[in-house]
Amino acid sequence: MLQANLHRRVVVTGMGAITPIGQNVADFWQSLTTGRSGIAPVDGIAEDVPVGIAARIDNFNPASRFAKWRRDKTITHSSRYAWLAAAAADEAIAQAQLSMPLDNPHRVACLIGSAAGGHIAVEIAGRDRYLANKRAVHPMLLPRIVASSAAAHIGIEYGIRGPTLALCSAGASAAHAIGMGFDHVRRGIVDVAIVGGADSTLTYSALLACDALDMLSPDGCFPFARRHNGTVLAEAAGVLVIEAESHARTRGAKILAELAGFAMASGADSMFGVDPEAAGYVMRTALDDAGADASDVAYINAHGDGIGDHDVRETEAIKNVFGPRAGDISISSTKSMHGHALGAAAAIEAIACIKAMQHGMVPPTIALDDPDPRCDLDYTPVTPRQRTVTHALCNNFGLSGTATALIFEAAAA
Repeated sequence: MLQANLHRRVVVTGMGAITPIGQNVADFWQSLTTGRSGIAPVDGIAEDVPVGIAARIDNFNPASRFAKWRRDKTITHSSRYAWLAAAAADEAIAQAQLSMPLDNPHRVACLIGSAAGGHIAVEIAGRDRYLANKRAVHPMLLPRIVASSAAAHIGIEYGIRGPTLALCSAGASAAHAIGMGFDHVRRGIVDVAIVGGADSTLTYSALLACDALDMLSPDGCFPFARRHNGTVLAEAAGVLVIEAESHARTRGAKILAELAGFAMASGADSMFGVDPEAAGYVMRTALDDAGADASDVAYINAHGDGIGDHDVRETEAIKNVFGPRAGDISISSTKSMHGHALGAAAAIEAIACIKAMQHGMVPPTIALDDPDPRCDLDYTPVTPRQRTVTHALCNNFGLSGTATALIFEAAAA
């Protein structure tokens, strides 16, 4: 049942990240502020595809990561994207210090976005059956493939009985999951939501499909630079625990930030590219949703995927929304370090926004030593910058012109 107050304040109390540049939030943030790149040739694939670089997570061991799991007995037999999501959720839930078993499991949701779900499992099954001549596919193939399996595994382990599902909108998937969880909490459908995204698509077919659209760079991810010639695929997962502020304060949780605004729109004109009108609309609407003014925003974590016309159109949209003040805002694309994590992108980039507010530090856009003259805003080139950030905006766009924006506000002292 919806509560009478249909606009409760929503706060972040936990964060978890598994990325190519750090397998927890602390390591991820340290890498962002030291300009570490996770982009490299993909062993076993690079020699067989036209573009063989990506941002991969090395030395991830599901057996050790899930050794303490008790309720879900199938997680180690699941797909890699579900492992990443579950590991990120573990970290976020531990930081939030949610009591177990949950006090009211029907008042908790788990919403995990993914662009491709268990795509990798399909390729493995085809290889096993038709190349290795195995007699059958893995008995867990169906749940490995289904995009909702990550949310289901998390829900089973933690006993979540509220809405537990997946959302898919390409590179905006995690943003839509966070936005839906935000809406569920503030409208009183649930008190707590485990939200985020995960993807692991470093496969022959994914690299070939993206290369066929001329999306991939053979050199690296160089957002807003003169040499931006494509993006770089990455695997990752990011999860936030969000909850009603009143619920968090009642249980004495530490509040990391406030999730203050969200907006989504579609370009509706093309399957490809960034629609400047949709991008501008979501930024304006998210600000309105947050009750914030354009002058409040000090940092924008840009979509910035390194595809030339995408970067130019996002720049145009930011100028249209913020006007003369656009040049005063610190902007960066952390994809320059961790690559494009597709359905996980918005979640790990939201974490970057929250850490920027906590530490008064804007992460850089690395390798931006020669900007595209059409991208003439402050994209925090090469090195991080100290700056007080009370409001951060996170942009994420996806295939088919979908656009999202999230607004985070610093936690009250």
